[in-house]
Amino acid sequence: MTPSHIEHIGIAVTNLEEAIRYYEDVIGLKCYAIEEVKDQKVKTAFFHCGDVKIELLEATSPDSTIATFIEKNGGKGGMHHMAFAMEDTDRALNDAKEKGIRLIDQQSRPGAEGLKIGFLHPKSTLGVLTEFCCK
Repeated sequence: MTPSHIEHIGIAVTNLEEAIRYYEDVIGLKCYAIEEVKDQKVKTAFFHCGDVKIELLEATSPDSTIATFIEKNGGKGGMHHMAFAMEDTDRALNDAKEKGIRLIDQQSRPGAEGLKIGFLHPKSTLGVLTEFCCK
């Protein structure tokens, strides 16, 4: 299965409001959506940059994966993941598994913006947390 495009690049941040101001005031992008994904313990903000979206992620709980990522990154944010748009997230996850890739998600789950998402483990993807997603 081949991705149609990069859906978004996820960036972990320690302060969502401060990060939104940076991307709007310095970079010149416009935040078009803010959403909390309760089951992932994260609050997100989205920006369009051409055909690619940037997703900022702020932890809403100290036990979220974003909080853990930031802690491991010396208390700083940074690039968290790259998401690829796929025709079928479950099929893409299964294809990756058949190729020996370690999965975080065995099947898709709900994500921000109503997408079905699933992650590949960075230990199997050259150190980059990789997300497959579809509408």
